[in-house]
Amino acid sequence: MKLLFLTPQAPYPPHKGTTMRNYNLIAGLAERHTIDLLTFGDATITAPPLSALCRRVRTLPAPARSMARRALTTLASPWPDMALRLWSPAFAGSLEEWLRDDEYEVIQVEGIEMARYGLLARRPGLRARLVFDDHNAEWLLQKRTYDAERQLNGWNLGAVYSLIQTWKLRRFERAACRAADRVVAVSDADAAAIHQLDPALLLTVVTNGVDTAHYTPGAVEPLYFDFTALVFTGTMDFRPNVDAVLWFAERVLPRVRVAMPEARLVVVGQRPHARLDALRGRGDVLITGAVADVRPYIAGASVYVAPLRMGGGTRLKVLEAMAMGVPIVSTSMGVDGFEVQNGREVVIADEPDRFAAEVVKLAGDSRQRQALHDHGRRFVEASYDWRVIVPRLEQVYDALMQRRSSLSENPS
Repeated sequence: MKLLFLTPQAPYPPHKGTTMRNYNLIAGLAERHTIDLLTFGDATITAPPLSALCRRVRTLPAPARSMARRALTTLASPWPDMALRLWSPAFAGSLEEWLRDDEYEVIQVEGIEMARYGLLARRPGLRARLVFDDHNAEWLLQKRTYDAERQLNGWNLGAVYSLIQTWKLRRFERAACRAADRVVAVSDADAAAIHQLDPALLLTVVTNGVDTAHYTPGAVEPLYFDFTALVFTGTMDFRPNVDAVLWFAERVLPRVRVAMPEARLVVVGQRPHARLDALRGRGDVLITGAVADVRPYIAGASVYVAPLRMGGGTRLKVLEAMAMGVPIVSTSMGVDGFEVQNGREVVIADEPDRFAAEVVKLAGDSRQRQALHDHGRRFVEASYDWRVIVPRLEQVYDALMQRRSSLSENPS
């Protein structure tokens, strides 16, 4: 089967959620299908391993938008910010060229930032089936961000921005989903939120996953900390991650340190946002910035914390920690979309006092830590290894091909 993938950034190296999902889907599919990749990024990414996985790869520079331009379009444009972020006439031209020159069975559009290209490709006579992989229910993510911002800071610019984006995203995400022959969601919760836009949408859940051979207990030497390390990992200019770290540092960590004065929060991830600068002078917080490999930090954690209060989709960071057998304390939002049981695979707590108490308890309870290790690892292996997930996407393709064949035989 000939597949065309449209991705918002080069899927290699797979260093954050979007690139991890895109790379592992492409790597798994490449074993049985022919893949072309049109993406944004540096031309050097056409080197292995992408050149070995794909028949052809074309990269174009991502468009740049100033903050002034973003502010203007927030108010003046009918498009949501995420629809404008990666719009490029050069990319649109390349897509038109490839659609003229080759007949694809499936065009896979990866994420809301690429959805305008799906709308562009959707034309009368298009032979290829269009699959929209909606990485988050984006309208709901923005609504949750608005709700959390209002609760924490009142009517600030962030709350106003998220409210406007919620309105725009509902319209745009509905149109993008309706243009597709099949919509893919990453969790049942996201699927339900997308169905709120249009109950008639054809939608399949293809979850996020983790490479359980790469993220496995004993794969790396744990980083030694001379304190009780409470580790959080993620891209640190991503708004939900910034909010999670600030909430934990301000509301939870002081309570933890009453019982464990040696405890420190270790924040691991690229591009720390300026809002985190206020934490840099604190002796109980360590911000690493980008690291070559997050696994030694996860393996060295006494407790992995996922104090997320906004966002959507499913968190790859939680799967990585479970795969490595590290005990996790998370908010309900942090494990939203995963069918985990509180106290079995993870410990769930939403209020600052409760979250702190669970961290303290777990750090000192070796029996509970081992139980979480065992159950978490088995949970990930059974349902979230990419070798289990990729065939689910192939089933979507097969169903679309069968439907196309049926329609061609019975055009009436």
